[in-house]
Amino acid sequence: MFGRREFLVGSAALGFAGKVSAAALSGGEADKAVDAFLKTQPFQGVVLIGKAGKPVYSRTVGFADIEGRTPTKLGTPYVIASISKWLTSTALLKLAELGKIDLEAPISTYLPDYRADTGAKVKLRQLMTNVSGVPNGFSSWTKANPDPDLFKKPMTTAQAVKLWCSGDLAFEPGTKFDYALTNWVILTAIIEAVTGEAYADAMSKLVIAPLGLARTTPVDPPDLAVSYRTLDPLVRQSNDRFSFFAASGGYSSTAGDLLKAAHAIFDGGFLPPDRKKALLTVGWPDQDYALGGRVKTLFADGMPRVFAWETGRAAGYRSVLGHRFDDQTTVVLLNNTSITQKAMDEFAYSLFGTV
Repeated sequence: MFGRREFLVGSAALGFAGKVSAAALSGGEADKAVDAFLKTQPFQGVVLIGKAGKPVYSRTVGFADIEGRTPTKLGTPYVIASISKWLTSTALLKLAELGKIDLEAPISTYLPDYRADTGAKVKLRQLMTNVSGVPNGFSSWTKANPDPDLFKKPMTTAQAVKLWCSGDLAFEPGTKFDYALTNWVILTAIIEAVTGEAYADAMSKLVIAPLGLARTTPVDPPDLAVSYRTLDPLVRQSNDRFSFFAASGGYSSTAGDLLKAAHAIFDGGFLPPDRKKALLTVGWPDQDYALGGRVKTLFADGMPRVFAWETGRAAGYRSVLGHRFDDQTTVVLLNNTSITQKAMDEFAYSLFGTV
């Protein structure tokens, strides 16, 4: 069992236990941890624990669609938000392995039409670590130009880069951390430039298809869990986005696909050793941030252990993909009820060592 460490702040009880609709696999301690969480949080979704890529515990709670009374299933897809960055970073490292990109090269190497001053200074690795200094022009532009139909209008990645991702640097590259969407729009443009393909097609060839992630897609599937802003009153929350936002947070996936990906990338040989090391090397210690995700030390069995810790938050969706390297345990949580990310993280942490 885990030694207790307050690396996360517990959130306030919200008083919704949910409805447990299935338990494909069972585990006494894991069930106790889930039951305890359901007493204080409005979680509904999927809990999956795996060892070396194999499921050892799963449980589903509540509904994928409350109004339609559609029960949550183990294979229900959810928007995984920023876990998409981890998949995108894996693709970029595959491109580096193929000799198509260099993470130490600047933007202008691959996007010669990008503004010359910034393009010559900002490196790909800095974009992937969110320390580029490129400001979030999308946020400021949309505030100044509110348009309820914005996401219905056609726009290419190149247009988005020119309009929203080419502002004056907010700080010198590598000196601050800024979790800016624009880093990942630029990376999308670079992937498209070096592959000659749309981002989604390149991702499919580089990562999604080779890993066998049949339910992982940047296009919302028909059975996607519904996103809820609140449960009382019951209010849905839309997750509108452009296709070029996929690299930052646009993918949906299932717990099973994420378990498979975690094992292949973290434990297996999907990336060669030098590229895996790059993926897991923390570039901004204050945030435990590596390339497209976090790597942190947490206590397990009374000892500090290294974990990969990927999280996602978009609209009402909340997700966690936690992976402990020494024993190859993976915990996947997928949820659609807008609970706090801190609560999700603490829940995932409590599940390690329960099976």
